[in-house]
Amino acid sequence: MALRPLRSVMRFIEKTLVVAELEARKLRHDPTELLTRAIQPALWFIVLGGVFTRAHAIPTGGLPYMDFMAPGILAQSVLFIAIFCGIAVIWERDLGIVHKLLVSPTPRAALVLGKAVSAGVRGLSQAVIIYALAWLVGVQINWHPFALVGVLAVVLLGAACFSTLSLIIAALVKTRERFMGIGQVLTMPLFFASNAIYPIEIMPPWLRVCAQVNPLTYEVDASRTLMLSGGVSVYGLVPDLGVLIGTLTLLVVMGAALYPRIAT
Repeated sequence: MALRPLRSVMRFIEKTLVVAELEARKLRHDPTELLTRAIQPALWFIVLGGVFTRAHAIPTGGLPYMDFMAPGILAQSVLFIAIFCGIAVIWERDLGIVHKLLVSPTPRAALVLGKAVSAGVRGLSQAVIIYALAWLVGVQINWHPFALVGVLAVVLLGAACFSTLSLIIAALVKTRERFMGIGQVLTMPLFFASNAIYPIEIMPPWLRVCAQVNPLTYEVDASRTLMLSGGVSVYGLVPDLGVLIGTLTLLVVMGAALYPRIAT
């Protein structure tokens, strides 16, 4: 009897990983996606980073601006990948895949969390690209193994959060056209209402409030703490991870409740 809850948890994890593996396998069919995703962060480093480094217009607490910006660009790249994951669910509904998943014994939460984990795998590929670009432009990276593992964990959590939000949007709007419109509307406000490219302290009060309730802010803060040699957390690494885990848990519960609506 005592082992029954443990077995249930292990089955849930197994089914979640199966869904994640099926989703991540799609990368093998289109590996060029990883290269095209590298273009935008490279432009951010070269153009925006170069301009603001010369301007010395943004206070960064003693960090070179390129160093300050690098974790923000990593978070932005992960966000842009994750926020459009929901469109794949709409395609799956049109192909009848969602209906097959819904009649399977796999829990709805495992379906949602598995897709979130697969988005995290895509985010990890972006982390490798961003690290390479950051090294090329001279960012002082913290290469300690624990720091690297910590950044990967933050990337996984951030990608999982925003991909689950994307799935929730897909369940509500149900059409590709509406989904793309909402996704494009959300990405820029989430990015600019965060500490990705400038500190919260210089924001107007109303934008500061938005930034403090934005999960991307805590993803960037944790990444900046772990990724940079001189990185210092504003909120603390444990609170950052707590916000991301709490947000992911809430979104997975909401996504599991709404997932059947995608099929209707």
